[in-house]
Amino acid sequence: MQSRGIHHLDLVVSDLERSKAFYSALLRSLGWSGVLQLQGERGEEIWYLQAADTWLGLRAKQSNAHLVPYDRYAVGVHHVAFEASTRDAVDQCWELALAQGVEIESAPKEFPHYVDGYYAAFFYDPDGIKLEVVHEPRRAATTGT
Repeated sequence: MQSRGIHHLDLVVSDLERSKAFYSALLRSLGWSGVLQLQGERGEEIWYLQAADTWLGLRAKQSNAHLVPYDRYAVGVHHVAFEASTRDAVDQCWELALAQGVEIESAPKEFPHYVDGYYAAFFYDPDGIKLEVVHEPRRAATTGT
């Protein structure tokens, strides 16, 4: 049996409305669409955006067990990378991140030590979760994105 990839990823955020606005602007600029709202196992709202066969969900925190901002070197998610179909799309996401006033790590540039032509920007969501927007030409050529 072979996996088709990640079906969905849910992130827990401190302010659901703020994160919905942030991720909606960011991911819609990459062609993500469709909002699906579901109820979680504890009765919480889960808010999803979709790209192809992958969903990103947001849930409001229900615990203060972990510090905010998020420590990516603690057990959990180090970062989430979103694929862009072009370098211009990476640049557009970068501009959106700047406009949102979130913490910035690295402006768009090539990272040839990863893969030839790897072009990415790194920044943090409102809770300090590290995000990457990346365009990889060879991957885009084979996937049609």
